Amino acid sequence: MAAFDFSAILLALTVLLGVVWLFDRLFLVKARRARAEALGAEQPEPWPVDWARSLFPVILVVLLLRSFVAEPFRIPSGSMMPTLDVGDFILVNKFAYGLRMPAFNNKLVENGEPRRGDVVVFRFPGYVCQDESGKTIRSGDITCQDPHAPVPSENWIKRVIGLPGDRIETRGSELYINGERVGADEIGPFKGSMTRVEDRLLMTYGSKLYTEHLGSINHTIALTPAYNMPQDIPNASVPSEVPKGCYIVMGDNRMNSTDSRWWGCMPESNLVGKAFFVWLAWRGPGNGWLDFSRMGKVIH
Repeated sequence: MAAFDFSAILLALTVLLGVVWLFDRLFLVKARRARAEALGAEQPEPWPVDWARSLFPVILVVLLLRSFVAEPFRIPSGSMMPTLDVGDFILVNKFAYGLRMPAFNNKLVENGEPRRGDVVVFRFPGYVCQDESGKTIRSGDITCQDPHAPVPSENWIKRVIGLPGDRIETRGSELYINGERVGADEIGPFKGSMTRVEDRLLMTYGSKLYTEHLGSINHTIALTPAYNMPQDIPNASVPSEVPKGCYIVMGDNRMNSTDSRWWGCMPESNLVGKAFFVWLAWRGPGNGWLDFSRMGKVIH
């Protein structure tokens, strides 16, 4: 999702403004008051101090809310369709899996682990690289052979499929966990708007919707057998058994998602939080602007 770390910016601003305000309280305010008494006129605060005093509490509250309560994200791609659509604005529970330090993401307080079926936001554990033409691509793409700098500030969203200790297999369009096939009941063909690129792609390739039974979670997935992507896990780095502290994650748009099938397991340390609510569904001009039917949806 976001390609920059807004939490890091908020943290830096909070520290900077707090230091300016504290320095003034400890070392400058007494001299300013003494000067005011000597001159018989009030001495105004320097503009940096005035700004720091006004903005520090506001930015601190925003930082605390985003870091420890809930953070908004926007869905940029169709990899989680039909559960989440392009243009959905969601809220992510930041304390579902423990409280973490803003920007650094190290865990401060334990508070449970992801469960199978959870929709999670995480920092992408892959790398930026270039293809033969020099175009920048992700290590999730099969043409990416030369990884360079990691991109820890880029947030992705997928569904937790495999837990530590699980054996995950894909056989064609079927998913197996610990040797048992995950049940999926056909709903019918995907129906959408031909004016939207994501919908048109699913309809063109004959996508069908299924209700997948993933543990206690029943959710909708899209399968597109004719789409030009491998049916089986193509990356040798994907573990045959999910190691401790890692999770296998996949998109609900199962045949059009760059996920653990490509780049391996998602480390627990990369978790950002659990997606739980769609508060805005933006569709833009030509598509009704807003999709009110999706607004207020609880994410399962």
